[in-house]
Amino acid sequence: MPFIEQQPRSFNRAEIEALDRNQFGVYGLFHHHWVYIGKGDIRQRLLDHLSGDNPCITAQRPTKFFAEVNSSADAREKALIMEFTPSCNQRVG
Repeated sequence: MPFIEQQPRSFNRAEIEALDRNQFGVYGLFHHHWVYIGKGDIRQRLLDHLSGDNPCITAQRPTKFFAEVNSSADAREKALIMEFTPSCNQRVG
């Protein structure tokens, strides 16, 4: 099941910093294909990725992100990774 219906947001500092703090769930990074799907504190994890914490993500240069607050982030992340097979996810879960 894809991300909940939403408009993609630009993967830049202003868009990410506009997110509420301490919202946990799943997020996906996109640039012509799915680059990475992760879970955790959405705002903080996206800022970490924007700052270059993952060389694979940095090299793929994502331009958009999707996010959803979800109390079942572990299961949701796994399902999204299995569905989209993002290029920078080396493991599921």
